[in-house]
Amino acid sequence: MAANPEVTQSVTALVMAGKRSGALDPLAEAAGVAQKAVVPVNGVPMIERVVAQVAACPQVAAICIVAHDRDEIASIPLIAGLMEEGRLAFAEGRFNIVDSVLSGAEGVDFPLLITTADNCLVTPEGYSEFIGKCLAEDAQGAAGLATREAVQEADPIGQKRFYEFSDGGYSNCNMYWIGSRQALAAAEIMREGGQFVKYPGRIIKAFGLMNLIRFRLGWGSKEKLFAQISRRFGFKLVPVVLSDGHYAIDVDNERTLNVTEKILKRREGDRSGGKPAA
Repeated sequence: MAANPEVTQSVTALVMAGKRSGALDPLAEAAGVAQKAVVPVNGVPMIERVVAQVAACPQVAAICIVAHDRDEIASIPLIAGLMEEGRLAFAEGRFNIVDSVLSGAEGVDFPLLITTADNCLVTPEGYSEFIGKCLAEDAQGAAGLATREAVQEADPIGQKRFYEFSDGGYSNCNMYWIGSRQALAAAEIMREGGQFVKYPGRIIKAFGLMNLIRFRLGWGSKEKLFAQISRRFGFKLVPVVLSDGHYAIDVDNERTLNVTEKILKRREGDRSGGKPAA
């Protein structure tokens, strides 16, 4: 699946496909596979879906899958084909996401688009939108967000966690941007999966106590908070609001797996061999 040759290709995509704490994910166990990344969603392994969409994004030149167990993933025909083309490589997964990003960033060209193997609803257009907005902002680091309204329009129960700012609620789309090797310190934003709503102590570690207080009290807009964080890190970090709320729905558990399959069956028909949508 070659990228459009008319577009200058300057972005490396890291697809994070590791195991959380090295343990077997419940969805993988239920599907009878060794890792969550290859759990089928509407009949297609999650990692295959994500890599296909990333590969079809015209701004993406190279793809690196960061995984603990590469063999099961590398045997997927799409993945094997991209490897033969020299467009896709693997990096060794670590047991936290920050160190895994650092592993994937070794020896690759910047800037980096970072996405996850469970982002099954993001389209090539979604990745292009994110990349284009990051480049337009001249961002050294960025996080993709979707508004509460857009997410709930996509599906009322597809995502339940929102960051509250003075200008509204936003959900994380598991899309990140690292503009240069010097900006890799921004990977700290993603430590432990970035679950700041559930574990606010992680904001203190990454951003500082005052930013935690502002975040928890909803003081200021997302732009103001990111500007304050930028000063802490010493380079420009921006929030990137994406147009489609589907991008914030990833496959975390049985509920979101069922939601994602339902949406994909509407898009592409039933490819699951007759498994009913929830």
